[in-house]
Amino acid sequence: MATTNPTHLLSSYYAPRGAHRMYVLGKQIAQTYLNPNDRLIGIIGEAGSGKSALIRGMFPGLDLTNDDNGVYVRPLPLLEQDRGFAFFSPHTYHVDIRFENGFTQMSELAEAISQALDNGRRVVVEHFDLVYPLLGANANLLIGVGEQVLISRPNVFGPEPNEIKETVYQSLPYRLMAHTAEDICGMFISDEDNERCGHKDLRHGFAITFPDTKPDFDIEELEKKVNEIIAQDLPVTYVDEHHISIGDSVQLCDGPRVHVHRTGQIENFRLMHHFIYDRFKKRYLLVGCIGERSDELLEKLDIQRQRPGWE
Repeated sequence: MATTNPTHLLSSYYAPRGAHRMYVLGKQIAQTYLNPNDRLIGIIGEAGSGKSALIRGMFPGLDLTNDDNGVYVRPLPLLEQDRGFAFFSPHTYHVDIRFENGFTQMSELAEAISQALDNGRRVVVEHFDLVYPLLGANANLLIGVGEQVLISRPNVFGPEPNEIKETVYQSLPYRLMAHTAEDICGMFISDEDNERCGHKDLRHGFAITFPDTKPDFDIEELEKKVNEIIAQDLPVTYVDEHHISIGDSVQLCDGPRVHVHRTGQIENFRLMHHFIYDRFKKRYLLVGCIGERSDELLEKLDIQRQRPGWE
């Protein structure tokens, strides 16, 4: 059941890798935070952050008007509310403000959103921060997608959409760098280990998990090879929903839209030079970090592993 806690202000989740895991998180958010009376849902995040997958998880069956495959719904249903039989009009509309503003005045989009709300409909608005100044009201549920997914139920004191935008836009590059570095690691891990491994999201980093048995490779050598690919500044390109290319190499990937454009954009990549054993889940973790504090984060994690529950 959705929460009705009036004291809820802000919740935070790691933005997971891959569309399927974003679907699952979207479903969880809907079950935990979405109320039946919520009419205005604001979504904020850059292109490629996973907004569409999150929305699909929250609202299964909803037709997104800016399909990832380049199929755009025309005419825009939100702008066609006065046509046809109102009885058959959708209960939930979707609109991508950044895209639609290229064809329709912002004031017209704001008016259409207000009209739908007045008619008891729900509207899911991507890039909500752009239209917010013209609506005169904040979203009932405001969600930002960057390195983390922020879920807020704003009150008169905020948070304002621009506050959420500032946070998620600043953090997204870390997520893109981490996912790309993780896929480069996969280039130098054996097919057998790649097939059995799992993936775990960390702040400014990642963990590749190996069940039961420790992989037989040199972590320092792996780190060296990854940094060589980073130094070559190779292009990183979307191939299809299951693959990316890194230079001339095509790699299997479950999050092909969430990457930097070139390997040289990955900053200060480091691997922990030993595996961490999780004795409760019986798995070995290969941990990597990126960004200006990567060494500090790995050192902190190494201290934490001395506590009960670790090797």
